[in-house]
Amino acid sequence: MKIVLIGGHFSPAFSLIQKLKDDDILYIGRKYALEGDSSLSFEFRTLDSLGIKFIRINTGRFQRRLSRYTIPSLAKVPSGFFQSYKILRKFRPDIVVGFGGYLSVPVVLAAYLLKIPIVLHEQTLEAGFANKMLARFANKICISHASSFKYFSKQKTVLTGNPIRDEILQAKGVKLKENEIPLIYITGGSLGSHKINLLLEKTIEKMLNFANVIHQTGDAKNFRDFERLTDMKNKMNEKLKKRYQLFKFLSPDQVGEVLRDCNLVIARSGINTVSEIIYLAKPAIFIPLPFSQRNEQKKNAEMAKKLGIAEIFEENQSTQQFLELVKKMISNLDKYRDKNPSAQEEGASEKVIDVIRQTAKK
Repeated sequence: MKIVLIGGHFSPAFSLIQKLKDDDILYIGRKYALEGDSSLSFEFRTLDSLGIKFIRINTGRFQRRLSRYTIPSLAKVPSGFFQSYKILRKFRPDIVVGFGGYLSVPVVLAAYLLKIPIVLHEQTLEAGFANKMLARFANKICISHASSFKYFSKQKTVLTGNPIRDEILQAKGVKLKENEIPLIYITGGSLGSHKINLLLEKTIEKMLNFANVIHQTGDAKNFRDFERLTDMKNKMNEKLKKRYQLFKFLSPDQVGEVLRDCNLVIARSGINTVSEIIYLAKPAIFIPLPFSQRNEQKKNAEMAKKLGIAEIFEENQSTQQFLELVKKMISNLDKYRDKNPSAQEEGASEKVIDVIRQTAKK
């Protein structure tokens, strides 16, 4: 079967790619991590290394914050549609699968015009702007949480869960041994987070006095966080330097290993990150993006906190409060770790694939 996947959210899309090994996959996504930035996206680097066909379309989006890119971005929307139409006419897929986000809009509209079956997948607790807008054109809509039913037609909607990558499914928690220094994994997601990087810049030396740290910074060229933190690391004494590992990016395999071995995760609270942490029942401190759509990152973090595995740190809190929270959780890992609150089924990927195949046949 020939399948077009649109990112969107890369983690669930990649989960399907790992299981669609006998199908002809074309992925339409972002080649560059940020608009106006030259660093390659995580999805492009990952799929390119695996030999998965990848096409970038140059389209625009509705931005929640006004910037110098807003008008040029909107001007690209018609171009994105015509590029999508041309790509689909040439590839001739049996089905198009969208995972939300602005890239889905021109591709799904072109697929609808070409009468290609369409499946959408919604990861969030509610519904993303793009998926709500495109729902009328879709044949089927897969949702991760029952709370999303109210946003879509019941006749079209199927509760499948949120697909989780093989590396996460295989990661099993490792308990801290007596007298062992805990390992903290800090990430801002595949793009990195400048705010989290700045927070670490102010607190990392104190944190290294009681923990080992793996820190994934991202590679935004306009901030140069990785280079600045590397300079800071090089000025530390040898003991602290050995405890601090810095990476721009981690491969899916590396992320699985780190999540298996770490004792605490500090991260943004996008739904896919939260889903993986919940599945692993891994203690976490979530730092919600304050301007996320309908405050969804705060809601995601609150879901994990209610399950007893996470605490929430707001960006406007002090560095001292951050350090105190980290110490509190490190000192009480068993309180957070033994909840086993998995809200994700291991068969979510298979359920979505089943919907895709049935829809393509019809």
